[in-house]
Amino acid sequence: MRVVIIGGVAGGATAAARLRRLDEFAEIVILERSGYVSYANCGLPYYIGGVIADRAKLTLQTPESFRNRFDIDVRVRHEALSIDRAAKTVLVEKLDDGTTYKLPYDKLILSPGARPAVPAIPGVESSRLFTLRTVEDTFAISDFIEREKPKRAVIVGGGFIGLEMAENLVERGIRVSLLQRDDHVMPVLDADMAAPVQVRIREEKIDLRLGADVTGFSEDEAGIRVAMRDKKPIEADFAVLAIGVRPESELAKQAGLELNARGFIRTDAHMRTSDEDIYAVGDAVEVVHAVTGLPAAIPLAGPANKQGRIAADNICGIPSTYDGSQGSSILKLFDLTVAATGLNVRDAEAAGLDFDYALLLSPSHATYYPDAKPMTLKVVFEKPSGRILGAQIVGYDAVDKRIDVLATAIRAGMTAADLETLDLCYAPPYSSAKDPVNMAGYVIGNLLDGRVRQARWSEALGCGDKGILLDIRTPTEFAQGSLEEALHIPLDELRGRLGEIPAEKRLYVYCQSGLRSYVACRILSQRGFDCANVAGGYGYFEQVSLEAPFEPESVGPCGLRV
Repeated sequence: MRVVIIGGVAGGATAAARLRRLDEFAEIVILERSGYVSYANCGLPYYIGGVIADRAKLTLQTPESFRNRFDIDVRVRHEALSIDRAAKTVLVEKLDDGTTYKLPYDKLILSPGARPAVPAIPGVESSRLFTLRTVEDTFAISDFIEREKPKRAVIVGGGFIGLEMAENLVERGIRVSLLQRDDHVMPVLDADMAAPVQVRIREEKIDLRLGADVTGFSEDEAGIRVAMRDKKPIEADFAVLAIGVRPESELAKQAGLELNARGFIRTDAHMRTSDEDIYAVGDAVEVVHAVTGLPAAIPLAGPANKQGRIAADNICGIPSTYDGSQGSSILKLFDLTVAATGLNVRDAEAAGLDFDYALLLSPSHATYYPDAKPMTLKVVFEKPSGRILGAQIVGYDAVDKRIDVLATAIRAGMTAADLETLDLCYAPPYSSAKDPVNMAGYVIGNLLDGRVRQARWSEALGCGDKGILLDIRTPTEFAQGSLEEALHIPLDELRGRLGEIPAEKRLYVYCQSGLRSYVACRILSQRGFDCANVAGGYGYFEQVSLEAPFEPESVGPCGLRV
């Protein structure tokens, strides 16, 4: 059996290695049009920033290492031009000399990946405008920096690549302007969770411009000029375009394989295309969203690896299935960590789900142990079942382990009640006896059971004469920042001062993080008051509405700074 794989990197290389482990006698050929068959795609920005200093470290496997270890024929700089499904051949061009040949196959795996999205606007052919997708792209940017010693750069796009590039260029001493067309960076986040990320970006002297619709590029003696709709242009020495990717599915389209409306290749759960002898994996493939069950496109390395393995299994007679992607992702931004999994609020609305979300400001570990760092969690859940639909976390320490637990809970179909009972590791340097994941379950459970009513800040601030803002923080906290219209009664004085609270009005109760205000609401509701706990507390209000810095300082109980 001959298996031809078009494209390497995550999906194709994984499929090839799995095929060899399952079948020692199969003939396996990988066609890769670039010069690198298996490389650390996610590490490319860090080479530009100097964190990864050795070019060789970016290469995970070479044609020689594939041949020596797996007896796989890897042909780099060989581009597949067309597929003849009837004859079961691939027309291939050797890019070094332009000659072509036909390569027969018994089974074919398409792993073409995706290409950077390039808008049809003037100047995109400029030699000072770069994209970042391949090793060659990385070396081109790095060599330009070494050769030209640029002082200024513009990055167009505030997603993963844009933010990673911004950080790494700043580390190289380059002044950066970051342009994002939407109203917030990191589209996987909701706007409120992106707010502290944006503050952190600006703290690094990055010129962040939201609502920036780029209309063209032009070169002049000073470098490159970036034009924007209804805004003044920006001058820089070079620019990086990072506005997303498009599937490399033209080969599949020409072969008559089924695509969706956006050009992604359709497959079944076995990664088989509309041709039973052709499989497809990776960034060019339409998947099922693991939470909604709806079609989705989620171009990430983790899913591509899994899909490559599943395609190889099925070719070798093992009926493996791919059960969908949920978009688990994480980003390092200077000393901040940003992570998400499953659905955000926008996604849940688009899917037509009945949902709500809980906000928590939690310490990274026990607050009596030194250096507990703040962490903001937003957990989206289904009503009335309590099924966990998605989560977003911004913090400094241990964000990755919390998002991974929540990602596992989502994949397992867990509810808030299940989060409450999770038996998670605890020692003071690592967590709290009530881990933030457990706390998310408790908060959601209280909301679903009606033990407390939750209010958003938009509702609380707009209550007018019908309600009262009740701040139950300590006098010290209140003095450090407060709302002029709020009634201030510290929690520990609340029972003795109930007479000061108008009984006919709804109370919007808040503390720093939402924990003490829940206690206050339990006191008040059992004494006949109509009250609601303001989600996220004053700390969340500071982050989102006041754009206060997301402090890396140690925190104490309920978000108190120590």
